[in-house]
Amino acid sequence: MPTLTDFTAPLPDGTEQPLDAYEGKVVLVVNTASQCGFTPQLEGLEELSKQYGGDGLVVLGFPCDQFGGQAPGTGEEQGAFCQKNYGVTFPVFDKVDVNGDTAHPLFAWLRSEKGGLMGEKIKWNFTKFLVGRDGRVVKRFGSVTKPEKLAKDIEKQLGTKAAA
Repeated sequence: MPTLTDFTAPLPDGTEQPLDAYEGKVVLVVNTASQCGFTPQLEGLEELSKQYGGDGLVVLGFPCDQFGGQAPGTGEEQGAFCQKNYGVTFPVFDKVDVNGDTAHPLFAWLRSEKGGLMGEKIKWNFTKFLVGRDGRVVKRFGSVTKPEKLAKDIEKQLGTKAAA
């Protein structure tokens, strides 16, 4: 059975990043967009990254242009937008598709592990997948779930405050 560490993901420069770099970490995978009503969640995602990064959380952003063309330009431009406008320091990968025949294998796997209200299909930007230290998907959160609402689930996976 695959885990997060079995995948690679495209960086904006065209190279592939092996996700085994995050082995043993708690990972929050998010499909992002720069021109979406949920784009301000980038600030909350960065806060989670800063607050829990020292305990082992890694946030991974994946721009996706499949929802209303809300991630225009290149992956590099998307990453620059996130950094400039929201101070994002967590990794922002190249643009990927998250649904359909062209979906990146990582997202096909994430969707198959944790379905949502629309079955496996991702409904919109800023769908979030929480992956435990063992590389398995723990929980899926919809676009409307604000990052700060993930804290208890993250803490439980990290074995910090909520578990204490």
